[in-house]
Amino acid sequence: MCLKRIFGLGLLLGFALSSQFSFGQEPDAKKASQRKNVLFLISDDLNTRIGCYGDPIVQTPNIDRLAARGVLFENAACQYPLCGPSRNSMLCGLYPDTTGIHGNAQIFRDSIPERWSLPQAFRLDGYFAGRVGKLYHYNVPKSVGTNGHDDPASWELELNPAGCDRLIEEPDIFTLRKGAFGGTLSWYASPRPDEAHTDGMLADDASWVLERCAKRNGRPFFLAVGFYRPHTPYVAPKEYFEPYKLEDMPLFDNVEEDNADVPAAALLSKKKEQDLLNDELRRQAIQAYYASTTFMDAQVGKVLDTLKRTGLDKNTIVVFTSDHGYFLGEKGLWQKQALFDKVAGVPLIIAEPGRTEGAIAKSPVGLVDLYPTLAELCDVPTQKLMQGQSLVPMLRDPSQAGRGYSMSMVARNDRQTKQRYYGYSIRNERYRLTLWDDGKRGTELYDHQNDPEEFTNLAHGERKNDPNNAKVIRELTEKLKAEMANGMPASGKRTEYKVGNWNPMLRIDN
Repeated sequence: MCLKRIFGLGLLLGFALSSQFSFGQEPDAKKASQRKNVLFLISDDLNTRIGCYGDPIVQTPNIDRLAARGVLFENAACQYPLCGPSRNSMLCGLYPDTTGIHGNAQIFRDSIPERWSLPQAFRLDGYFAGRVGKLYHYNVPKSVGTNGHDDPASWELELNPAGCDRLIEEPDIFTLRKGAFGGTLSWYASPRPDEAHTDGMLADDASWVLERCAKRNGRPFFLAVGFYRPHTPYVAPKEYFEPYKLEDMPLFDNVEEDNADVPAAALLSKKKEQDLLNDELRRQAIQAYYASTTFMDAQVGKVLDTLKRTGLDKNTIVVFTSDHGYFLGEKGLWQKQALFDKVAGVPLIIAEPGRTEGAIAKSPVGLVDLYPTLAELCDVPTQKLMQGQSLVPMLRDPSQAGRGYSMSMVARNDRQTKQRYYGYSIRNERYRLTLWDDGKRGTELYDHQNDPEEFTNLAHGERKNDPNNAKVIRELTEKLKAEMANGMPASGKRTEYKVGNWNPMLRIDN
């Protein structure tokens, strides 16, 4: 890190950590030292193909060791399998129908400007709130090094490093569509070391902030660290590619049979350029995704090591998650914007010092649950409306069922009729039910006890008339529609997104 960079960070962080509370009050040092800190780690486009979730190939030793000292939520889900809607939902504690955000490049201040974000609520209660990297939506990779579609009211400190993957290597990256990287399958085995890459710089910056939080401990902190990998382009130092042999990369050769009972709406996330893939390119893409995942995991390890070295681990709640899952060729699909388990599902680990360690919670939960959970754990006041549940009872006893289900959604556009419709999916511990346009464009039911890969749609053809399947469809449809209603604003209509309402307000009274 150059001297100019260190000096700039020092000015920023020194101001943030020495400033008064948002309410103009002097911090109570004794009270502050007793309050729990939060380290919020989030990856980009990471599915559950990682070690602690049982994957036999992908190496994630640092995420695995975090799981060993916390609670792993086996069936966690995002609320919308696309970066912008998912992150805004998570950081607002509201479903996308209430945030009004169903696309990227949007920020909730344009639709619900009065809402306190999760870090804003902590900031309003006297916490130092800082961000390193991506928390809200960014156009990756073009927005790397900028604030992206960020929310200034959420943070006192914002650090946006840009590494060789953004500034130097783009001409060397292989891509299925020339000049396109963020939304297109693209990858590169870099000859440059960890610390030259954006995620490596993020880990260094996060460690730097933690060291100063440890030295200036008059205020508790909420530090969010948003890694970019394994989002496309899958760029990582070449040594992370070496453990993954191309011949070992898993391919899916039963796509036509698998999709025979799937509604057309469920498969609309496929992109035209993906037709260019052959088996060799598929293996290369999967290898690069795995390498990027392991590279990101190494950066998580650096931050966790700093937390422990500074002694902050004794009083810091650590969260690790992703904004949504990801397909790597299953059902012939890649990337996101689908409502199958591999895309809606996310890794989620919460490690609270001195509490439950190495436990697995099986009952489904959602990213929308993180806001009320962290607020309760840290005794932080919030606004009244919360559409997520607190996971504190499950953290205390992972066998607790909680709500017992999660809901995810995605929008589709019918180009012929120029109409938008929606898919909604509900997941309980055994089944996933998905309705496309309230069932008019198709219904899916998968039994995860007997069919964890969601190969057989029990709501298709004669299977839907089976008495047990019909009963499950009926009961889950009723529960899904109730949750859809709960996920709407009080008006009963989706919040409309309108550009121009944005206001970087810090506080609006409840």
